[in-house]
Amino acid sequence: MGDINRSAKPNILFEENAEKFNKLVKEGNTPELRNKNLSDLDLTAFNLRDADLSGCYMRGANLKGLDLSGANLDGASIKHALISGTLFPRGLSSCEIQLSHTHGTRMRQNSKC
Repeated sequence: MGDINRSAKPNILFEENAEKFNKLVKEGNTPELRNKNLSDLDLTAFNLRDADLSGCYMRGANLKGLDLSGANLDGASIKHALISGTLFPRGLSSCEIQLSHTHGTRMRQNSKC
């Protein structure tokens, strides 16, 4: 996994331009999000269902109610993120989610804690 660039947030997310982002996703041109710093962003309006969020740093991000069922979260960290009602991928165990949320560990999909 690559290093997380904690200083560079994707402009389209940082500007909270959900309409533009979702249009790109619908057109099949999802912006590159791997290994990005998504900390403290409100992502609730973004279509991240099938996004590649591997290696992302999402400390304190608002993920409430998001459908992440098809997302790649391998190596992502969600310490203190708001995750109420979030639908996580089937292959991501509850203990991986809890460890990442509490301690900031990187999640491993298809791992049995």
